[in-house]
Amino acid sequence: MQGLPLILTILLALTLAACGEEKQQSAATAPPPVEVDVALPLKQTLTEWDEFTGQFEALARVDVRARITGYLVEKRFKDGQFVKRGDILFIIDQRLFKYEVERAEAQYSLAQKTYQRAEDLRQSQSISQELFEQRWQELKVAEVVLNEAKLNLEFTQVKAANDGKISRSFVDTGNLVSANDTILTRIVTVNPIHFVFDGSQGELLKYLRMDRSGERPSSDTNPNPIVIKLLDEDTYIHKGRVDFLDNIVDPGTSTITARALVENNDGIIYPGFFGRARLIGRSAYEATLLPERSINTDQNRKYVYVIGPDNKTKRNYITPGLTLNNGFIVIKEGLNGDERVVVNSIQRIRKPNQLVTPLETPLQWVELNDAPDISTVPSLAAIAAKANTEASTNASE
Repeated sequence: MQGLPLILTILLALTLAACGEEKQQSAATAPPPVEVDVALPLKQTLTEWDEFTGQFEALARVDVRARITGYLVEKRFKDGQFVKRGDILFIIDQRLFKYEVERAEAQYSLAQKTYQRAEDLRQSQSISQELFEQRWQELKVAEVVLNEAKLNLEFTQVKAANDGKISRSFVDTGNLVSANDTILTRIVTVNPIHFVFDGSQGELLKYLRMDRSGERPSSDTNPNPIVIKLLDEDTYIHKGRVDFLDNIVDPGTSTITARALVENNDGIIYPGFFGRARLIGRSAYEATLLPERSINTDQNRKYVYVIGPDNKTKRNYITPGLTLNNGFIVIKEGLNGDERVVVNSIQRIRKPNQLVTPLETPLQWVELNDAPDISTVPSLAAIAAKANTEASTNASE
């Protein structure tokens, strides 16, 4: 019985030694903290753009009509060509109108002679004042009839009222055309060209607030630059200026109509085309940016993992802004810009306050391939001055 306490003491010592060994082995085999890529948010000067879908319209659209009634005898243009103001497009049978001019000239000549005789007789007081005034009136009526006949003869040559691209002939030669009724063809001005689009009430309010704060002038008073791409284009290569903003918001759609004057030097844009436009939504400012892959979602809230000085993770809830096409997102709220943010291997983080091994991975800015260069957008006056310069050159060739 005296050896029993000794045996128990030895067994207890062996048990404690075994437990300590197991703890040492467990500590030796525990995995190290997971590695994650961390980086400071990127700082970059940006210009934000608002996008609109709109449609091109001709600057001027003229329906060419006959101004006299007669038979169409000649067509002097090729369907679809460019024409200049004053070009002869059609000829209406002139014979009847030439006869009218000859008749009016004869009547005018006779009225001149009659008036001259009356004036000679007046000097000798051989004619009454009433008869003299009648001869003067007859001369004026004959002059008006002659001028009208000459004008009708001139109208037998149907001329282009403006520069532009002409449509096809709507009436074949040999047909009778009616004065001020028959539409012979159509001419549209295509350089420059209008782009018409609608903006929401919210966008209008944003622009007005920015105008009042001096951040960006309103298009209502300032011809802001606009850049447009067509359906088959990847970049915004067509340049213009906003030249009109309507004075009411449509109560049915809560939108307001705006219009821009756009260059069309190569004539590739046709009236009726649709386009995608970009208008400055916010002038140049320094933005805080993170790659899209670093942002997580918790129900309807967005957050990123930030690494503290103790290398433990913490959630920072943020307000994301514009998504850029190079993979970066503008962070509007939630970061100061000096935090170490997890940008890769986020799936390794299982819980908040998790100990990690941060690997510094600086972010690299990738140039935007769709950022328009508004510095090359000409002034509104310069765009308007170019009206149909190339078109007129093509027509002369």
